[in-house]
Amino acid sequence: MSGPLSPRDMTASGLCTGCGSCAAMTGPADARLDWDVEGQLKPAAPEGWRRERSARFSRLCPFSPSARDEDEIAQQRFPGAPEQDPWIGRFAAAYVGHAAERDYRDRGSSGGMVSWVAAELLRGGLVDGVAHVVRADPAAEGRLFRYSISRSRDALMEGAQSRYYPVEMSAILREMRDVPGRYAIVGIPCFIKAVNLAMLDDPLLRERVAFTLGLVCGHMKSRQMVDSFAWQMGLDPAAVAAVDYRVKDASRPANWYRARLAARDGEERQQDWWHLVDGDWGSGFFQNRACDYCDDVVAETADICFGDAWVEPYSSDGRGTNVVVVRSPVLHRLVQAAMGEGRLALQPVDAVFIRETQAAGFRQRRDGLAYRLAWRRTGVKPRKRVQPSASHLGWRRKLIYRLRHRISRGSSTAFRAAHALGRPGLFLSWGRVMVTLYHGLTYSRGWLGRMFDRAERLLGKEGKGG
Repeated sequence: MSGPLSPRDMTASGLCTGCGSCAAMTGPADARLDWDVEGQLKPAAPEGWRRERSARFSRLCPFSPSARDEDEIAQQRFPGAPEQDPWIGRFAAAYVGHAAERDYRDRGSSGGMVSWVAAELLRGGLVDGVAHVVRADPAAEGRLFRYSISRSRDALMEGAQSRYYPVEMSAILREMRDVPGRYAIVGIPCFIKAVNLAMLDDPLLRERVAFTLGLVCGHMKSRQMVDSFAWQMGLDPAAVAAVDYRVKDASRPANWYRARLAARDGEERQQDWWHLVDGDWGSGFFQNRACDYCDDVVAETADICFGDAWVEPYSSDGRGTNVVVVRSPVLHRLVQAAMGEGRLALQPVDAVFIRETQAAGFRQRRDGLAYRLAWRRTGVKPRKRVQPSASHLGWRRKLIYRLRHRISRGSSTAFRAAHALGRPGLFLSWGRVMVTLYHGLTYSRGWLGRMFDRAERLLGKEGKGG
């Protein structure tokens, strides 16, 4: 498909992330985002949106083939960056460590660096508000989390946790355009790219968005994952009032995720992710369809990016450790000054170290993406920095990507069928079969793993792993 595009075109092609930029920047007054059948947020508006605004929308949607890519945006935003890496993008410096002052590390899901930088921007008067994700009232708002603008440290710290749940930015982008001030936005790579595209198109937003704080992203989950967790913990999904996806425990390794769900009556349940059928992140349960076509792991268009340090000894440290990629000269000076004052405990690292901490994500977004781009598809054709290729992978790695794709699509279908019939066990049984197959294929576990290993020896050894 060529020519101007609409939100409907992108949604139908599975390329809509639900960021809400389109509703804020190009939609009519009644443009909004609603829940679709897969538990993702998608744009909804009259047909006039398509007729009157499609040309501008094509420039602003982060997955539109007509929009600038991450390299183009970063070159314009960070022309003086001293470092450039094909995986990390342009940057000034990279670090590993944590916030050393107050309670930032204790209250954050990782090393506390996201909250520290956001709070420091407020404290220093560099911004008037920070847009980030906070808890919502599901009874009043129909969702567990939403974007909000915090103007104090106390309000900011209410959002100091990981949120694996669909959110959208239309309300806060409208607020930034309506209310004078300087703002920072915290978001995953595609959301930050959408903000940058909006700033390039809108001088008012460009004036008011002072900083973008990116988050390393594996992929986006649907809200169905919360309901699935509730089923498996013995709670009524409709009664869930709050979710903590990563309960922090300094006595356990940081990568041992444990989820906590709270019901409206105060009852709480907890469970380790590895005991949940959809708890293996890499298997792709409830993944947003657009994530299959993303090539940005470390928010290459953000002024600064934060992730977990998923290498030893950091991944075993239950207190949490961040990797930080700094691109903005202003933020680099801020970080360096705080390191010198002992407020941040950071050590310099290089691009290779950053890549190693996110190795599985880069495999999925580069090798896997090249393979998926070679598949036949209809509708809008993605324009990515990765070239389509089916020849660079062996048969087992191809099967892993095929199975991961099937799980991401099939999990929503199986969930909806189980929900409609009132039989959660149908979904859980399907999920157990899929994850057993995935673990055998990917990690050589069980009798299936032995079978795949035997086939590999017969057909020729080829790499696996998440």
